[in-house]
Amino acid sequence: MSAFISDATPLSIQDAVAAIILVDGDRYLLQRRDDKPGIWYPGHWGCFGGGVEPGETPEEALSRELREELGYDFGHARPAGNYVYDLSDLGRRSAYRRYFALDLDSGDLGRLTLGEGHGMAVFDREAVLSELRLTPYDAFALFLFMEQRRLSGAD
Repeated sequence: MSAFISDATPLSIQDAVAAIILVDGDRYLLQRRDDKPGIWYPGHWGCFGGGVEPGETPEEALSRELREELGYDFGHARPAGNYVYDLSDLGRRSAYRRYFALDLDSGDLGRLTLGEGHGMAVFDREAVLSELRLTPYDAFALFLFMEQRRLSGAD
């Protein structure tokens, strides 16, 4: 049985931010998460990002997290989705995970320094949508981001 399934370490529920990092406009830079107790979906692939600290805006949290995790200042980030998890039925507070899209040229990949996680890699759309073991929340956000043109309705 995997440590993820058997781990009983308490998990923190907090507001979070994540970056959908587009490399050369059509590939995605993802992080292979640490495989340690007490984190959500250890060993899975996902977006770079993390928790919003008290007093931080989501944009400030994203900048801080990307400096910590990649040692890089990306500059302008575009809103790319805000998902609210209503956990009141479980006796917990609601939390959001806000996504931002960022652009990166492949020539800048060498300037990144992995500060957290087991690794990072660039994947094409096909690999992201069908081959990787992704965190469920990032899989959903990445799918919606990639397939925006298919979304109908303007509710």
